[in-house]
Amino acid sequence: MTIYVDADGCPKPAKEILFRAAERTLVPLVFVANRALWIPDSPLLKRVVVGSGLDVADRFIEEKAQAGDLVITADIPLAAKVVEKDALALSPHGEIFDRETVGERLSVRNFMQELRTGGVSTGGPAPFSNADRERFANALNRLLHRKTGKKS
Repeated sequence: MTIYVDADGCPKPAKEILFRAAERTLVPLVFVANRALWIPDSPLLKRVVVGSGLDVADRFIEEKAQAGDLVITADIPLAAKVVEKDALALSPHGEIFDRETVGERLSVRNFMQELRTGGVSTGGPAPFSNADRERFANALNRLLHRKTGKKS
């Protein structure tokens, strides 16, 4: 199992949770971003800087993710693509995307995009909160425990 992180949009508290979880569970963690970012020195942690452009990091993650991997992303289309490959996806807000949930979330996302295209103001995402941090940590712990038998 490898964890891939869509790192450009991943909140700092979620990254910190991931650093600690990788060390405790010995699961490799790959941060993919359009720009250089800081990660702690560890043989389990890897940074991949992809070219700039729309969805370049997403395409890299989609290509590399395999069945049994975990992808951390808020991007619903990316989540849907990796779930098709029998990987799991987890949003930084703690929402797990699997075969049962990702189709509905993709439909809602597409509907909201149509509304925005039509001029309806739907607002932006809420700021990352302590409740989000807790939901993310708990969901990550459950997923890692299920995959590795180790608690994060």
